[in-house]
Amino acid sequence: MRIVIIGAGFAGMYAALSSARLRDIRGVSPEELEIALVSPEPTLVVRPRLYEPKPETMTAPLRDVLAAIGVAYVQGRAEAIDTRSHSLDLIGADGARRSLPYDRLIVAIGSRLFRPNIPGLAEYAFSVDQLDDAIALDRHLHGLASRPVTQARDTVVVAGGGFTGIEAATEIPSRLRAILGSGTKPRVVIVERNDAIAPDMGAGPRPIIEDALRELGVETRLGVGVAALDKDGATLGNGERIDCETVIWSAGMRAAPFSAQIPAERDNFGRLLVDRELRVTSVPGVFASGDAAKAACDDVGNHALMSCQHATRMGAFAGHNAAAELLGLPTKPYHQKAYVTCLDLGTAGAIFTRGWERKVEMVGAEAKKTKQEINTVWIYPPPAERTKALASADPERVTDL
Repeated sequence: MRIVIIGAGFAGMYAALSSARLRDIRGVSPEELEIALVSPEPTLVVRPRLYEPKPETMTAPLRDVLAAIGVAYVQGRAEAIDTRSHSLDLIGADGARRSLPYDRLIVAIGSRLFRPNIPGLAEYAFSVDQLDDAIALDRHLHGLASRPVTQARDTVVVAGGGFTGIEAATEIPSRLRAILGSGTKPRVVIVERNDAIAPDMGAGPRPIIEDALRELGVETRLGVGVAALDKDGATLGNGERIDCETVIWSAGMRAAPFSAQIPAERDNFGRLLVDRELRVTSVPGVFASGDAAKAACDDVGNHALMSCQHATRMGAFAGHNAAAELLGLPTKPYHQKAYVTCLDLGTAGAIFTRGWERKVEMVGAEAKKTKQEINTVWIYPPPAERTKALASADPERVTDL
């Protein structure tokens, strides 16, 4: 029997850990139940940190962790799938194509930034979506030091005022001063189509976020979008022109394109619809997790968000349930009633909220300390020691806060 997991992100990593945990609990050998994780590299990209300086350091190796728990790493990129014959086609690092049969498949391929057809977007916008994107932005920011001193050089437009946009925007002033000199006066402008900043946060936390933006001197343009980009700046939908040499696009996410090959229903974000056990509806033997799945968190209408907090726990449930089906054991319905948000606000601190109603629990330096602990400890892989690694993947305990 074989479980194949596509993706080495938070969902894929915890799917591997959790399925191996149940296999170990039941005393089943890796030869009887093989678990294979497929990814171009055996590396977790710590994506929630890509807005920070030195993004090239925001990775964590997985090879030793996988080896410690008896999970096979298969280097390659998922290219095609035949859900009738239960077979996955891979392209290896050498370009060779191979087929990998599965008994259960877990789709944990993550998401990609949505880039609409806006003139100049592909040519002139940066992002902090993927590791290569964040590295390109960091190199660009350092390259500004060699350019003539102008207001446009020191101006950054951030398109999108959600979580990622706010964290990128509030980090930029200190990043630019570190690169260009402490006397630099950066201008940062967030452009958000909604009528309020942080539209998903609700009215409770918003005044705190707005105060932080004012403290940092970050401007906002609300109820308008970016209409066009060129090498000299951005033009907004209302005709306003902002001269700048840096635009960061952070407006919207979609499930990674491979999920479209699964013959099943998807939502507007391209996420596969799954049942409470994270099975893809209408496709036997396939589970989906993380940003690739639209999953109910509870019985009152809340659904998992495209975040590492949800991906980690979903991965643990998907891995457990895939293994349970093959071993003839009961499955566990995914649930995630506890939900917290910790939003970085640069040198203005952070804000920590709990629950879907976003009740504020911490702000400022106290919340910043928690954010730093989340970013540097909690979201990293467990140690490459079998007992500790497997213990970290109990689906009922993962991400309990």
